[in-house]
Amino acid sequence: MKKKIIQGTIRIRLVLLFVLTTGVVFFANMFMYYNINKSIGRIDEVYVSNIGFNDLMDSLNNLHDYVFEYLNTKSSESLENYYMSEQNYRNMVYDLKGDIADNNAILMQKNIKNMSEAYLDLVDKTVDAKRGNNIERYKANYEEATRMYDYISTHINTLNNEQFKYNSYNYELLRTSLNYLEIISTSVLLFIMAFNIVLIIIVTRSITGPLMKLTKSANEIAAGNFEVDLVPVNSSDEVGIVTKAFNTMTVSIHQYIKKIKESVELESRMKEKELMMTNHLKDAQLKYLQAQINPHFLFNTLNAGAQLAMMEGADKTCLFIENMADFFRFNMKSFNQDSTLRDEIKLVDTYIYILNVRFSGTIKFCKQIDESVLDVRVPSMILQPIVENSVNYGIRDIDYEGKICLKVDQLPDSIRITIYDNGTGMDEATIERILNLGIKNGKIDREVSLTKDSNGIGLGNVINRLKLYYDRDNIFSIHSDGHNMGTTVTMLIPKEHITDIENETKEIIDNT
Repeated sequence: MKKKIIQGTIRIRLVLLFVLTTGVVFFANMFMYYNINKSIGRIDEVYVSNIGFNDLMDSLNNLHDYVFEYLNTKSSESLENYYMSEQNYRNMVYDLKGDIADNNAILMQKNIKNMSEAYLDLVDKTVDAKRGNNIERYKANYEEATRMYDYISTHINTLNNEQFKYNSYNYELLRTSLNYLEIISTSVLLFIMAFNIVLIIIVTRSITGPLMKLTKSANEIAAGNFEVDLVPVNSSDEVGIVTKAFNTMTVSIHQYIKKIKESVELESRMKEKELMMTNHLKDAQLKYLQAQINPHFLFNTLNAGAQLAMMEGADKTCLFIENMADFFRFNMKSFNQDSTLRDEIKLVDTYIYILNVRFSGTIKFCKQIDESVLDVRVPSMILQPIVENSVNYGIRDIDYEGKICLKVDQLPDSIRITIYDNGTGMDEATIERILNLGIKNGKIDREVSLTKDSNGIGLGNVINRLKLYYDRDNIFSIHSDGHNMGTTVTMLIPKEHITDIENETKEIIDNT
């Protein structure tokens, strides 16, 4: 059965919830405020009649006192006070009313009014007699007014007491009803509070419930479990929109992972074939490049050794033969394996020694080596061919002392090897031709040896092997300032590749 979709955005639902709860609380408070104020007003009105009787009694006392004062003093002030109190009492008697408890009280109130009218007439006559100096008359009138005053006072007090009893009974009833109203008001507030809590729980659950389901599915996907069920959409609000987008994203992820797996499998098969072809090609290329050995150098050096043996004693001949043996031994073993900078520099030292024997020490050779990089692995036969090139094309035919310098130092991202000679130098065309010798479109350009006194591995061979080994083009450079300005050859051995080789070697050792 399909679930009903909840309509409305979260904002609208929250606003409606706030308006509804606020409205209910407002009207409940207004209802309680009205009833409480009404009850308090009725309580305040309970003793209004008693207050009226008390005021009436006070006014009667004042009136009688002012009459007595005027009779004794006959002053204009006392007369004026009499008239004012007489008018005040007359008005209060006229306005005398209230909730009367029973018929007896009604009769007493009528008697008070009638006696008060008679009393007022009598005190008027008494005052008039005093003003006319009729002593006997005002005395008689005053005595009669005093008796009526006592009688009225007694009736007012009696009626006030009866009214107080009646009002006290009404006050207790109102207090009880007020207590009930407080209980009812508290109950209404508690009910409204519970209703609001339930309403808020229902609304928030309709919002947070889908969010919790969405969060659970998102955590599953974040943990790597992409085989999760789609989250049901039960609302058309923002959460529903996000849930639909999440479901769409989940389906897209499934499809994308499926395509990635298919692509990876296809790419893996293609790379496996390509790697086999590349390895075969590089192996053939390296063997071809390393096989270019000129036999003329071997014969010339052996002739030089034979001549030295004839002219000198056995010690130098022995040393010379040992260096020759080391030189050729290094060449033969290095064709099928890597070397280190230490071995490459040692080969250069051996080569320079042999040449100085051949040419009577005319080559000055200097070194500046960073000892910390001597154990770095490099392709074999990368330094001796460059030194050989410096001898053959740089310093052999100059009429001043030839000098060759080898420097090995470190840069932030590479090891720099520099070989400098002070010979005839090179022009730009020759430099460009040498640097362009290499592998193009899978074919190897052959370098033509310019002299027969060579081991056959020239600059082009070194450049090609370095490019193949490090898979970079900007690893080799040649610089010359012109004729008789010397030549500088620079090689940059990337440290990143060195690290990779060390890690691979360590991994092989660990696996072993």
